[in-house]
Amino acid sequence: MNNQPLQILPKFIWRSVVQAIILAVLVGILLSFVYGFVHHYQQKHRHIQQLAALLTSSASTIDGADTVAKQVSIVLAAEPNIQSILFYSTPQPIADIDRFTAYQSHDDWQNALFSDTVSFNYPVVSDDITTDSAATIATTEQTDKPLSDNMIDPPDLEALTDDSTLVGYINITLDVDKLRANWLRSNLLLWLITTILAVIWMLYILRKLSWPVKDIAALTDVCEIVSKHPELEQLPVISQQFKFQELLQIKQTFTVLFDRLQKAQQDYEALAVFEQQLHHKDLSLNVQLHNFQSMITHELKTSLNAIVGGLQILDDERLSDEQKDALDIIRNGSEKLVLSLDQIIQLNQIQKGQISIHSSEFNPLQLIADLLVDFESIAKQKGLTLLSHVYHIDYTLEGDVEKIKQVLSILLSNAIKFTPVGQVSITSQLTHFDNSNRWQITIKDTGIGIDSDYIEDIFNPFFQVDSSQTRQYEGTGIGLPVVKQIAQLMSATIEVESTLGVGTQFMFTIPLPNKHQVHQQNLLAGLVVVYYYIHETGFLVDELQRLGAVVICHQQGHLVIDELNTRKVDMVMFAEDVPSSNAEVIAKRIRQFESYESEYRALLVYWYAPDQAQYLDSFEHGLKAAGIDYCHSAAYDDKALSDLLKSWLIWA
Repeated sequence: MNNQPLQILPKFIWRSVVQAIILAVLVGILLSFVYGFVHHYQQKHRHIQQLAALLTSSASTIDGADTVAKQVSIVLAAEPNIQSILFYSTPQPIADIDRFTAYQSHDDWQNALFSDTVSFNYPVVSDDITTDSAATIATTEQTDKPLSDNMIDPPDLEALTDDSTLVGYINITLDVDKLRANWLRSNLLLWLITTILAVIWMLYILRKLSWPVKDIAALTDVCEIVSKHPELEQLPVISQQFKFQELLQIKQTFTVLFDRLQKAQQDYEALAVFEQQLHHKDLSLNVQLHNFQSMITHELKTSLNAIVGGLQILDDERLSDEQKDALDIIRNGSEKLVLSLDQIIQLNQIQKGQISIHSSEFNPLQLIADLLVDFESIAKQKGLTLLSHVYHIDYTLEGDVEKIKQVLSILLSNAIKFTPVGQVSITSQLTHFDNSNRWQITIKDTGIGIDSDYIEDIFNPFFQVDSSQTRQYEGTGIGLPVVKQIAQLMSATIEVESTLGVGTQFMFTIPLPNKHQVHQQNLLAGLVVVYYYIHETGFLVDELQRLGAVVICHQQGHLVIDELNTRKVDMVMFAEDVPSSNAEVIAKRIRQFESYESEYRALLVYWYAPDQAQYLDSFEHGLKAAGIDYCHSAAYDDKALSDLLKSWLIWA
């Protein structure tokens, strides 16, 4: 993993450029020093050659000793860099000089940079002097010391003719260290001026470099402001002092992206407002739908009751057979219509949260036996075989026996209705766990089956499969939606497996408490709770029902007020997904309603999410001012919940 710290771009640019400039200055000074000194050394070498030519010319004459001596004195006084001038008297060429000088004759760079001293040897050739008198013209005393490796410039032996005589060699030794020191002193001022100019040039470059760096820093500051303040509606001004094309493109791109983000934010807010309007509209339509269903079912039920009552008072003995048949048709139709209306009313009540669970002990074997008795005659009329398979012993369970029987009755009725030939079977399986029981009832038929495309739709109210096979069967499409709603009310599940033309199987699985849970259900027995929520009821409703409380759930505030008007409610709970502002409004309406129309006072409890505990002070005061009695975190278990509710009820 790369753990290197993030670098700041302007700082990185400054550091890199300064390092590059310093390196360039150092390299430039070093190269200028080396090249300048080597050039100075080469000039000095040529000057020494000129002096050597003068000295050898003087030394080649018979009376040139005094002249050479004077010239040497003048040269040594005028050239402090020359260490010594020697004369070697010899009649024969020296081979070592040839070898050494041939190897290093052009190595000016090495001699100039690394040598301490350098010796130059020049032959003295004369047509007038013989070898016998050569010693008399020596300008310095003769020495037999070895020749230095730094001897350069080979003698011009080719200049010797038959009449010429090699008298000896003039050796001029140059003090290179002293030459370097003198050259450095003489050029110190020039170097200083050059360095100052280089520094000034570097500062100028850095000043020019600061232009894009300042613009980059301005962009960085704006980016930091935008990232720390997402609520900004307008982009801060991006100051650009210098017109760099790349930075202008970055600025324009940043501006375009910010505008797009603002446009997207506006679209999102508009969409949220529209969604809220749709939500309120849906709630209003739901309220109107429920009101319409209540009104129409009430009116139809009243009229049907009158019809059924009128049919019951008719005296069958005075009617003819044809009249009796017509009366039976009317009676059967009215009974079916009454059953459909009862199911619609029940579905409407479940959706409004007006249906609760009433548990009692029952025998599952007896319940199945009663169902078989009720549907045996109907199955025989169609020529169907009604079978039962029970895979458990006699046992006593605790649950809402009426609703369980209603669900199984609807499933058996549909199985028989949609099975022209074959059989219908009911299978009962009971599984015991440590803390609960699971009862699974499977109803299987050999009927027409259901297309897989419609499996999910059969639980929608008034849905009819668009097929000629099903159109011939009567039904309003309300039975299975009632089954689904009752199953959810009892925390049960309903599963369907079907093959078109082969048959259908419904599996109804319901969890039921054991004796320990039955005891727990008495902890809040008799407590009536209205639960107001927005999206989901959550775990709290299941816990309250399991502890024996009667829980009525609503998603509309006016339904909560209506519930208080129809029954005595001990407690109104606001779910954790209800905003505190909504809870304040509904709490004020409840308290106003109680002050005018109610003879009792309900306990109001607001549950807030655990992660909102740190913000409790910001909304608790407003909630309690509106009439909320308690604000509590939605973190609880069954025993703690029952104790908490009982303590609140005692203090209330």
